[in-house]
Amino acid sequence: MRREHFTLDVSNVDWVETDGQPKKPAVSIDFTGPATELRERLTGPDGDVLDAAETDAALRLQEPLGNDTAGVVSVTNRITGEYVLELNEEAEDVLRFIRAARGYGEEATDEEGRYEVEITLDGEPFVTFDKKMFLVYDDDGNLLRQHSLIPGGVEL
Repeated sequence: MRREHFTLDVSNVDWVETDGQPKKPAVSIDFTGPATELRERLTGPDGDVLDAAETDAALRLQEPLGNDTAGVVSVTNRITGEYVLELNEEAEDVLRFIRAARGYGEEATDEEGRYEVEITLDGEPFVTFDKKMFLVYDDDGNLLRQHSLIPGGVEL
């Protein structure tokens, strides 16, 4: 699977800059490559599609944070540690999304996710995750807690 096969689109983040009514941020990741491998990566050993608790989302910066810093967004299988998918994105766009999720979380209950991820295969919905955590790492692999979305009570 190539990073170029993925397209990421976000919604419900503009309210952050306008101090509008908080809305649950959502990200849609569309995959246009061969679907078999991605389906396998999104499926557990029991044959069921992974659920939100079995996946982690992260941003890994490719250089020190600054203007026009590039990053790699990844979804990993929490059980095996294997990458499910990776795609290139501008770090500031992802950090804006995380700020929206953090702001939305101030209004949400403890059971609710802070953002939603939908993965589609050639435009057809495949799986949707309701997520609470999004980790951000610098270019040396160190966790940037101040930029990450980490729910209260979670020990890393």
